[in-house]
Amino acid sequence: MNKPLALQEVMIDTKFLAKRLESETSGEVMTDVASRGRYATDASIYQTMPVAVFVPKTAEDIVAAIQIAADLGVPVLPRGGGTSQCGQTTGPALVIDNTKYFRNILDINLEQGYVDVQPGIVLDHLNAALKKHQVWYPVDVSTAAQATIGGMAGNNSCGSRSIAYGNMVHNVLGVDAWLADGQAASFGLMKNATGKALELGQFVQSLAHQHQAEIEAKWPKVMRRVAGYNLDIFNNQSERPYTQDGQVNLAHLLVGSEGSLAYYKQLRLALSPLPKHKTLGVVNFTSFYEAMDSAQHIVKLMPSAVELVDRTMIDLSRSNPAFKSVIETALIDVAGKTPEAILLVEFSGEELAPLEKKVKDLVSLMADLGHPGCVVEMINAESQKNLWEVRKAGLNIMMSLKGDGKPVSFIEDCAVPLESLAEYTQDLTEVFSKYGSRGTWYAHASVGTLHVRPILDMRRGGAQKMRAIAEEAAALVKRYKGAFSGEHGDGICRGEWIQWQFGPKLTEALGEIKHAFDPNNLFNPGKIINPPKMDDESLFRFPQTYRVIPLKTSLDWSSWDVQNDPVTEKTTAPGTGGDPSGGFAKAVEMCNNNGHCRKFDAGTMCPSYRVTRDEKHLTRGRANTLRLALSNQLGKDAFLSEDVKEAFDLCVSCKGCKRECPTGVDMAKMKIEYLSHYKKSHGWTLRDRLIAHLPRYSHHIAAIPGLAFMLNLRNTIPGLAFLGEKLTQISAKRSLPTWRRDTAWRSMIGSTEDALFASAKPVVLWADTFNGCFETENIKAAVNVLEASGYTVHIPQKKQGHYCCGRTYLASGMVDEARASAQELLDAFTRYTDKNIPIIGLEPSCILTLRDEFLVMGFGDSAKTLAKGSQTFEEFLVSEATAGRFAPELKACEQQILLHGHCHQKSFDAVKPIISLLKMIPQAQPQLIESSCCGMAGSFGYESEHHQVSLQMAEMQLLPAIRQAPDAIVLADGSSCRHQIKDGADREALHVARILEMHLK
Repeated sequence: MNKPLALQEVMIDTKFLAKRLESETSGEVMTDVASRGRYATDASIYQTMPVAVFVPKTAEDIVAAIQIAADLGVPVLPRGGGTSQCGQTTGPALVIDNTKYFRNILDINLEQGYVDVQPGIVLDHLNAALKKHQVWYPVDVSTAAQATIGGMAGNNSCGSRSIAYGNMVHNVLGVDAWLADGQAASFGLMKNATGKALELGQFVQSLAHQHQAEIEAKWPKVMRRVAGYNLDIFNNQSERPYTQDGQVNLAHLLVGSEGSLAYYKQLRLALSPLPKHKTLGVVNFTSFYEAMDSAQHIVKLMPSAVELVDRTMIDLSRSNPAFKSVIETALIDVAGKTPEAILLVEFSGEELAPLEKKVKDLVSLMADLGHPGCVVEMINAESQKNLWEVRKAGLNIMMSLKGDGKPVSFIEDCAVPLESLAEYTQDLTEVFSKYGSRGTWYAHASVGTLHVRPILDMRRGGAQKMRAIAEEAAALVKRYKGAFSGEHGDGICRGEWIQWQFGPKLTEALGEIKHAFDPNNLFNPGKIINPPKMDDESLFRFPQTYRVIPLKTSLDWSSWDVQNDPVTEKTTAPGTGGDPSGGFAKAVEMCNNNGHCRKFDAGTMCPSYRVTRDEKHLTRGRANTLRLALSNQLGKDAFLSEDVKEAFDLCVSCKGCKRECPTGVDMAKMKIEYLSHYKKSHGWTLRDRLIAHLPRYSHHIAAIPGLAFMLNLRNTIPGLAFLGEKLTQISAKRSLPTWRRDTAWRSMIGSTEDALFASAKPVVLWADTFNGCFETENIKAAVNVLEASGYTVHIPQKKQGHYCCGRTYLASGMVDEARASAQELLDAFTRYTDKNIPIIGLEPSCILTLRDEFLVMGFGDSAKTLAKGSQTFEEFLVSEATAGRFAPELKACEQQILLHGHCHQKSFDAVKPIISLLKMIPQAQPQLIESSCCGMAGSFGYESEHHQVSLQMAEMQLLPAIRQAPDAIVLADGSSCRHQIKDGADREALHVARILEMHLK
């Protein structure tokens, strides 16, 4: 039998390994501690530093890497999205990342119903390509936006609709793979097998025959069983056979093997017709037990999915602005008591009418079961889609609890027969209570697999409770004849339970399979065969010895510095959590590595990763780098090192993660905090100072005759731009904003303050630096629109300049200067907020700073009052229109309007008001460009070293969409966005205020 491979046993000459990889492959090789640290974790509680990280560019690179590793005795760990929840993709090995280059569709054969793919392709990307053919790959896991096909096959993933389509193993037709010596082998139907695949298949078949009685006695009979290797493919024990016709497919030996038997080269997947219609019935329950007990009856209606969302998750969703309005569409009584559970019951098929009847049948069934009036009938496709997105985010929503107590994954995939589900959940709830915890339940009620994670503090005795709960849960699973591992694989947290599930004889047989495939134990050792103990503290991400460095923060992070009660989930007062960094470390630690930031669909996060596909430039990668540095795992003084600086280098502070990360990791704010420390230590450059102090010196440029003209020559004389780049590192390839003398404040736009206070419809229009200095026409347009509807508009100013939020200072890490500027604005605007006069702004990044960073700069209640009283221009007008105070006379729109939302607008859900405002224009049909960050991001796109990646961000969606509509009006509220569009597409983009002004009668 193979021995477990502990970290200390791996004695590798890393430099020699790297040298060979660099000389014999075209791939990317990383051996520095920061890069390895970013691959040391997955979405589990575990962490192990890899030997090195390799990113192959070709299949030949992978073969060479496997052979080099074999020569040197280095373990190999293939990795996809790194989202495994059991520690499968952590280990002291050469981690090979398939996601950057090894992610192509190789062949689509609609006639025979299959698609061939490389293992690094993401499920959502695959299905997006298949959609035009009206087919899909139906193993729809909740992490579809980041989960790779290779990882899904490695874990034998299942998904929400497995009741209709089965698990991964039921949908894989073949696997071409490399064995541990680099030899290629094709695994498919055994009758067609040849060479090494046939030899291995015959060996496993002999084992299966030898242990047939033991298999029939010990193998779980539920469909949701993903533990160990699939030894029963020769004598099926599942309630859903591996193949429809009973043939043996050797590819099924590799599905669920967690990279421990072979390295996937390509996979052949079975395609399914894409359902033309779906309906949804959302059943509200006042009792969790009754919800579970009803599942066995609901499945008789033949739904395609029955998914659970419990009360805790409903409440967490309602507290998250990204999910609140959607989850409330699922509730019978939004104003009433939150249901203890809801079941999402989906029906799908070719015709809509029968599916609508299915929902009516569900309503009748629930009435017959004693639950009349408890079903929300959801027929609208968009409403269904939105609700499913919240359900898919369930796990990550759960992980958004503040404090060190977190829902821990280790028994969440236990599967039991459906008729025992209610009793099992009730018994397990009592176990949690016994150990001072409670669980949050969600997922697959249709197949008896309910994900549940008790809340445990792994830094303070959580490991002991974890083992005790696991042991009692195992006894329950055995009593109800279920499977301990029902979906997410074995990894570390469930590996040791394989022997408990199958017994010593079958476990030994599994070991023989491993030895036959991988005689030197080099493929992901310690997984499935001879795994470590689940509570081995040396493998934890947060062991009891975990400590962070003391840090005096520049921003207030105390709201994260709390502890929580595992039963009530209530948190202690801010600042009482014992964090030496004042809550900064705890905010960073909210990243649980779920990888949602790897998505490429609608939304903003994470624009730099979308361009580079490098883990370093991912929100998760930055959070891991910060966490390791703050906990002294990257070496002495690592917090201010180049490693952390490089991780932040391409962060454009878009705030996409603030809204889109389900656990609330706000990397833009973390970048401000980091820069404040780094720049104080290393100093500010000339470029930093020019950008940061722009609000101060801009007025002098406008006031001195001829100076603006002289500075503008830079845009027309190439030599000056080149010289400027040498001096300031501002790219010569960029045009700069045009300086002007008629700034908003020199033009005397608007009314006096006395007129404001005397008005029945007063509004303060705060002129920011960018619109006020460079695009005065936007300020004038806003005033004209407001005054046309009877508003009295006042633009505050001071003797030597204007009031500034400090945004440019924050972007440069000058928090003290930003705080002084913000305090000045706060003091000046208090006289308006005291009189409930609305304060509105045109530049999203500025006006929204009042509702974001102002709240963590130590200003107390006055900042909260200002935040409540400040709105974007469009938010204000839409709210006024709703109240009947804004009804402008507008002429019809004769052009298409393309809208690009500023990242900060997206973060605060402030794009929808723009669309609502535009729809007030007769015949206007605004179209939102589904784009991430424009790439300019304040000063980022002007910086010479970032110019190229800035344009790459814009070219992903934004600029192509604009070029495809040459006659459209382009709308962009952000000044940086407008400049990017001008430079990249040679089109003038307009602020919404100007578009409204254009249409005034």
